[in-house]
Amino acid sequence: MSPKPMVLDVTEWSRFEIHVDGKLAGYASYRLEPGAIAFTHTEIDPMYGGHGFGGELVQAALDQVRRRELAVIPECPFVRGWLAKHPDYQDLVQV
Repeated sequence: MSPKPMVLDVTEWSRFEIHVDGKLAGYASYRLEPGAIAFTHTEIDPMYGGHGFGGELVQAALDQVRRRELAVIPECPFVRGWLAKHPDYQDLVQV
C-alpha cells in the first residue's frame, strides 16, 4: 500500500509542506502579495522523487489558494510547468 501524503500550509515558514509517513518530503515556498500568492521555489527530497509527490503538493496548495480566493503568481518553474499541464487551474494565474 502506498503512503498517503499530507499537505500543510506552514504559514510561519511561508511554505506548503508535503509529509509522507510523518516525514517531510518536500515544500513549496511562497510570498504573499495583495490578493495573490507567489510561489517562489518547490523542492522534493531526492529520497521521495519520482513518486508524483511534487505534483500532489502543488495541486493541494493550489486547491487551498482557490478556497481562499487568491490569485497565483507562478514564479517557480515547477509550479509554472505543472500549471501548463493542468488547464483547469489556469483561472488562478495572475497575469
